[in-house]
Amino acid sequence: MKSCFFTGHRNVKITDELSAKLTNELIKLIESGVSCFYAGGAVGWDMLCEKKVIELKKLYPHIKLHLLLPCPHKQQTEKWDKKQISEFYKLLKAADSSEILSNEYTEDCMKKRNLKLAESSEVALCYCNKNRRRSGTSQTVIMAEKRGVKIINLYY
Repeated sequence: MKSCFFTGHRNVKITDELSAKLTNELIKLIESGVSCFYAGGAVGWDMLCEKKVIELKKLYPHIKLHLLLPCPHKQQTEKWDKKQISEFYKLLKAADSSEILSNEYTEDCMKKRNLKLAESSEVALCYCNKNRRRSGTSQTVIMAEKRGVKIINLYY
C-alpha cells in the first residue's frame, strides 16, 4: 500500500473521539507504508482529513497531500461560508499539489473527481453512511470497491 484517498459526507459531526480515531487510523496507514494521500477539497470529512495529514507531516515529513479538485476554486466554494472558504485556501496552500479536473463547474464534475479519487489509491479512508446510497460518498465507495480498493469506514 502506498496511497490512500478520502471520501466522506459534508455534514460530519466532528467529535474528539472521531478526530482521535482518524489520527490513529492515519498513523497505522503511514506506518504500514502509505505516503500519498488524496482528497477532493470538500467541506466536512475531506477538510478534516486534509488537516490531519498536514498535522502529521510534522511527525512524518515524507507524507504528501494531493488535492483533486472538481472545478475552479471560485466555483467549488461558491455556496460555502467565509470560514469554509478561508479553511479551503489554507489547506490548498499547505497541500503538496493540487489538480483541477474540469475547467468549469458541470453537472458531472463532482462524479469525475470521485472516480479519479477511487482510481488513485489502494486504500480508501471514508466516513460513509451506506444507507445514503445516492450520496456522492456512497457512489465513490462503490466505485472503489469495484476496483478492489481496501475500504476503512470510520462511520460505524
